[in-house]
Amino acid sequence: MDRLLTCLIAAGSVLLTVRGEVFKGDCNFEGPYTACGYSQGKDDDFEWEQANTMERPSPNPWMPTDSAFMMVNTSGRFSGQKAQLLMPQLKENDTHCLIFQYYVAGQREGANPGQLNVYVKENNSPLGIPVWNATGPAYPTWRQVELAVSTFWPNFYQIVFESVSTGQRGLLAIKDVTLQGHQCMSTPHFLHIKGVEVNARQTATFQCTVNGRPQDSHNLWLQGIGGRQAPMRETKPVNSRRYIATFDVENTTKGDSGRYRCIVHSDKGVGVSSYADLTVKQPPVPIAPPQLTAVGATYLWIQLNANSINGDGPIVEREVEYRTVAGSLIDNQPVDKTTHKIGHLDPDTEYEISVLLTRPLDGGTGAPGPPLTAKTKCADPMHGPRRLEVVDIKSKQITVRWEPFGYNVTRCHSYNLTVQYRYRAGGKEETREEVCYDTLSVAPQHTIRNLSPYTNVSVKLVLRNPEGIKQSTNVGVLTDEDVPGAVPLESIQGSTYEEKIALRWREPVQTYGIIKQYEISYKALSSFDTEFDLTNQSGKVFKFSNETSHMFVGLYPGSTYSFTIRASTVKGFGPPIITQFTTKISAPLMPGYDQETPLNQTDSTVTVLLKPAQSRGAPVSKYQVVVEEERPRRARRVAEILRCYPVPIHFQNATVLNSQYYFTAELPMGDIKTPVPFCIGDNRTYNGYWNAPLLPHKSYSIYYQAVSTANGETKIDCVRVATKAAIIVTQLTTPYIRIAPAAGDNQLTGTATRKPDAVEPEKQTDHTVKIAGVIAGVLLFVIIFLGVVLVMKKRRTYHSYTYYLKLAKKRKETMSSTRQEMTVMVNSMDKSYTEQGTNCDEAISFMDTHSHTLNGRTVSSPSSFTMKTNTLSTSVPTSYYPDENHTMTSDTSSLVQSHSHSYKKKREVADVPPYQTGQLHPAIRVADLLQHITQMKCAEGYGFKEEYEINKSFFEGQSAPWDSAKKDENRMKNRYGNIIAYDHSRVRLQAIEGEQSSDYINANYVDGYHRPNHYIATQGPMQETVYDFWRMVWHENTATIVMVTNLVEVGRVKCCKYWPDDTEIYRDMKVTLIETQLLSEYVIRTFAVEKRGAHEIREIRQFHFTGWPDHGVPYHATGLLGFVRRVKSKTPANAGPMVVHCSAGAGRTGCFIVIDIMLDMAEREGVVDIYNCVRELRSRRVNMVQTEVRMTMSLLEPRERERERERERERERETTTRPCSKCLHSLPLYTIPNTPHARIHGLV
Repeated sequence: MDRLLTCLIAAGSVLLTVRGEVFKGDCNFEGPYTACGYSQGKDDDFEWEQANTMERPSPNPWMPTDSAFMMVNTSGRFSGQKAQLLMPQLKENDTHCLIFQYYVAGQREGANPGQLNVYVKENNSPLGIPVWNATGPAYPTWRQVELAVSTFWPNFYQIVFESVSTGQRGLLAIKDVTLQGHQCMSTPHFLHIKGVEVNARQTATFQCTVNGRPQDSHNLWLQGIGGRQAPMRETKPVNSRRYIATFDVENTTKGDSGRYRCIVHSDKGVGVSSYADLTVKQPPVPIAPPQLTAVGATYLWIQLNANSINGDGPIVEREVEYRTVAGSLIDNQPVDKTTHKIGHLDPDTEYEISVLLTRPLDGGTGAPGPPLTAKTKCADPMHGPRRLEVVDIKSKQITVRWEPFGYNVTRCHSYNLTVQYRYRAGGKEETREEVCYDTLSVAPQHTIRNLSPYTNVSVKLVLRNPEGIKQSTNVGVLTDEDVPGAVPLESIQGSTYEEKIALRWREPVQTYGIIKQYEISYKALSSFDTEFDLTNQSGKVFKFSNETSHMFVGLYPGSTYSFTIRASTVKGFGPPIITQFTTKISAPLMPGYDQETPLNQTDSTVTVLLKPAQSRGAPVSKYQVVVEEERPRRARRVAEILRCYPVPIHFQNATVLNSQYYFTAELPMGDIKTPVPFCIGDNRTYNGYWNAPLLPHKSYSIYYQAVSTANGETKIDCVRVATKAAIIVTQLTTPYIRIAPAAGDNQLTGTATRKPDAVEPEKQTDHTVKIAGVIAGVLLFVIIFLGVVLVMKKRRTYHSYTYYLKLAKKRKETMSSTRQEMTVMVNSMDKSYTEQGTNCDEAISFMDTHSHTLNGRTVSSPSSFTMKTNTLSTSVPTSYYPDENHTMTSDTSSLVQSHSHSYKKKREVADVPPYQTGQLHPAIRVADLLQHITQMKCAEGYGFKEEYEINKSFFEGQSAPWDSAKKDENRMKNRYGNIIAYDHSRVRLQAIEGEQSSDYINANYVDGYHRPNHYIATQGPMQETVYDFWRMVWHENTATIVMVTNLVEVGRVKCCKYWPDDTEIYRDMKVTLIETQLLSEYVIRTFAVEKRGAHEIREIRQFHFTGWPDHGVPYHATGLLGFVRRVKSKTPANAGPMVVHCSAGAGRTGCFIVIDIMLDMAEREGVVDIYNCVRELRSRRVNMVQTEVRMTMSLLEPRERERERERERERERETTTRPCSKCLHSLPLYTIPNTPHARIHGLV
């Protein structure tokens, strides 16, 4: 118990200081030394021992008498053996004062048993050099030492006591180690010391700040951890309490780098500062010599090649030192780049070049690197030959003379003189050179031979030495004229027409003088029309030199002509060139028919007189008889603008194709050499065409056409030879029948009647009873049907179209006047649509009671466009446009949810509008398109407008960058500021040198149906962009221009007239109007376009549709449909993109493109996908298809012919089965004769 108490008291005394504070490291060694945190060294030779001579007296006389201490007994130890005692690591901030007592005693007085060293380790650094030691003779007494330690946060330090034996007997001891938290009383402390960086061979200066005043008894020096020490150079007071001691480490080397600290010795102890780093840098020296990159007469280009160095960086300065090989120093030049040009050198001189590198601080410049030896070149001549002149000019040679020169001009011993002359031959510029003077020649003139006649020759002299060229001034001369060469055959271009040929050519490549005129002779060689006399088809014309084209008129169609062209100068005509062209054949000239009265007419036949046609350029190959049904509100065109019938349609296919006409007979040319009668409707077959009997209740026009075919061309001319009026029974009991005049027949102005076959009164009464029974049965069926429909309507869920119709009507009552006007525009878009004969209720009733089969499954037709319950087969894609919202569905999947909903569900969605923006937009089958249009037209076009609003909100406005169009230099090229070209799809013209942004035009590429970049949508050209427009047409190899605007609309200019009335030149483009076809709704213009420098003439057609108002639609959709098909048929398959424009290049332009694409899609896939088509268009150009009226037009066009068929079937039903409800009580019943003809056509 007593021992434990003693240990606790000893441990407590270690942690206490005189101030009462606890410090780690204090120890009086009365308890175990390990309790104070002390430890023995691990790399020493023997151990420190803990002793207490008060408790255990020692017999050794040198052993001190004391309570407790740590000692080392050197007896029996070899010299140099050591024992180390380590204090714990101390991490407290600021300054500490360590006080301890030591004792040294030997076997005898004055002996030296060993050396006591004190080390201060900082941050686990090596021991280094002792900061204090006790050496010399031993005196058996305790002495006190102060150790002033200045180590600052975050550093830590550790005190090591080391005893080194000298081999003599004795002991060394320490006791009462006390760590105080204040400065020592007699030994000064240091403040923080800073590190120093110097270059090798320089002096490193350390400055230590010492607390106190300088005293003679204080000894200060700089101690390096590696052993190097430096004495104090000077002191400098800071204030009354501090001074600075300066230490110099001179002539530093790389090995002097390390850690240094300041030491001060006083009478009472030693003061130690913290460590500071000394960094010694080696000045950089390049490893390799510089590299030579270019050599001149007075300069050398070098690359420093100083990336690899011996020494240290960073490199702050580079210098180039160069000198002649002889050894005299020339100059040092600072360099700030990796390459350097040394100028102002002497030509043909050898130099040594070295690179010097400098790092920061004094002495940072290293030694010169390895030298580069280089030699300058010879200097170029001082100037070229002077006073060059032509002294003799002949037809094929010239002689030149110049002023002699010497070495002061050549500036090199080796040189030569050549004459260079340049001239144009064969369309190319030739440059030749001949040696006329060298170092041995002295004659100052030279003759050039073998030149071409009438050729501009440019002559100059060239003086050369190995390193330079100097030229004289150019002297020009012109040789004499000669007869020209032949006109290039490949330059002769001909545009052929029926009775004219436009011939164009270029002047000869070798003119050999000034072209005065051209002689063109022509002669007919042959004709497809063998009866034509060619003897008078020849002639000769002369054209001036500036005329390289001529239009030969009065030629005969289908004939081959030979053209001979010669050019002449004042020396005469050159050789001729011969070429041939063939005019196009003309349509046969049909005979005149003063009256369209047939020779004979029955209920089902018409007999006409067929007369032979006159051939024009090719013999008539066949005759055709065409029957066209005259339908209401479809007036036939007048004869002079009558379209013939190039596409043969059999009677059997007319109904399937919804054709209004069919071919009833085709006769060979030999059958009609003289006028012959022909019976239409005789139920016979002529060359594969069935001459079917005519229907009595229909009106017909009979057309007779002749066909000529030759050289791959087919021309047709036709004439109307007869009309047949419909026969309509006006009263059941009256033996007369009213004949309805044929639509468009101007001759039948009155009502013609004829008497039918006599019928017995009894049979007539019986027949009347039968018909009345049939009519009554039909009416009964209709009444029952309407009753069922009314019951079904009351039970219909909220999916019913009637429900949405009422809801649409409710919304319509709150619409603004703008929407009302647009609704009127939608419904009045085509007058023929309003006469379709189906109101909303009838359409719904019809669709709800009918079903269609799709892929072998019976699917009910939808009654509301919002439901979209059609099941789509995987064999029919919803769209050919890529769209993340459109996927292929299986046969069993539905686009949206089914019909079944509870009454509660119906009330929840009662306020949902019938067209929602979140719906899918699948493709619509052509077979379902009429039904879809009928649904959309109900409620005064509400569906069309709502779907357009959905599309508008999805596509409206800018969707891609248009930075090029917004540039200042391009703003004037845009007609409208908000309809401009996107960057990613814009057409880039070939840039014109010297004209900024000359590659811009307000036009975008648009993809067609599986045809990338098939269209170019652009604005109507402005006066400033007409040339750019024709440049685009030429560059894109366009053959077709579609214009769907008028030049002026509602008093505003919509487009500039960019085509000529005759010939116009737009800078390097020449445009000539060749032909104009005026049709009822559009105009076709044919242009011949040439470009300067391009040896070809292109034929380009412009299709100008004139019946399409801005922000509206064409008056008749069928007219636009015919226009689109005419454009497609006249566009060559290998032509470039079709250029389409209106005014802005968005609304009408987009609608035309949508219609064209949808026609292709309907033909290929049987579906139309207008939503995604417009979506794709608007990704290529902003706001394509601008109004819902145009969206409606796009939807209606692909179904135009199907509508015609439906209207005809409706009229047949009204005519043959029941009269309209309004006329049911006002018209008497009528009968259909039970004839074989009627049975053939399914009337009875």
